[in-house]
Amino acid sequence: MARPDRVVAVVGTGTDVGKTWVTARLIRQLREGGISVAARKPAQSFDPTDDPSGNDATVLGAASGEAPETVCPAHRWYEVAMAPPMAAAALGRPALTLAELVDDLRWPEELVEVGFIETAGGLRSPIADDGDCLGLVKAVAPDCVLLVADAGLGTINSVRLTVDALGELSVPIFVVLNRFDPASDLQRRNQAWLDGRDRLHVSTTPGGEADLAKLVRTVEGQVGGGGDG
Repeated sequence: MARPDRVVAVVGTGTDVGKTWVTARLIRQLREGGISVAARKPAQSFDPTDDPSGNDATVLGAASGEAPETVCPAHRWYEVAMAPPMAAAALGRPALTLAELVDDLRWPEELVEVGFIETAGGLRSPIADDGDCLGLVKAVAPDCVLLVADAGLGTINSVRLTVDALGELSVPIFVVLNRFDPASDLQRRNQAWLDGRDRLHVSTTPGGEADLAKLVRTVEGQVGGGGDG
């Protein structure tokens, strides 16, 4: 199986910042532009009483045209709303490791142009017994990182902390301020501060998906990097 031309790791400053929603919108923009896309969620946990159509793998699969079980292997679905390794323990299932999550990554037989790997929770949230989402991102060696954050109070601090942790990867980081309200003076100032003073590339959603899709398309793919190729 060939590694996609461009692998995009999707991370968040925390839980419920909208990683899946942003990624799904971006996938649709790319596909509408004629770009072949695949989405992967190495592990997902969820409240079993929630509408299953809202599960991350289902939402991503609906956007990419893939089955939910292709996006996230069925044995990595954990029906407890906790970090995946905690959910596995609570359900009495085997512990999971970063190496196993990376080994589970299966890309389509035909080469795809952009492959998304969405993490769970915030960047330092545990995603395996032996590592967090940062560890997973390092292991898959993405060509760029999509960092999703809230647009409101506290986002400058959370974005800076996350970007600092990602710095050693030396790949482009695209910051997305989700649920952005252009009528909010605070949110406009947050964007201006991160964009102007911190010199980060900041997009906002809804509204900025097309520009973000263009950015992802221009990232140079790195031959032979991470993931299960």
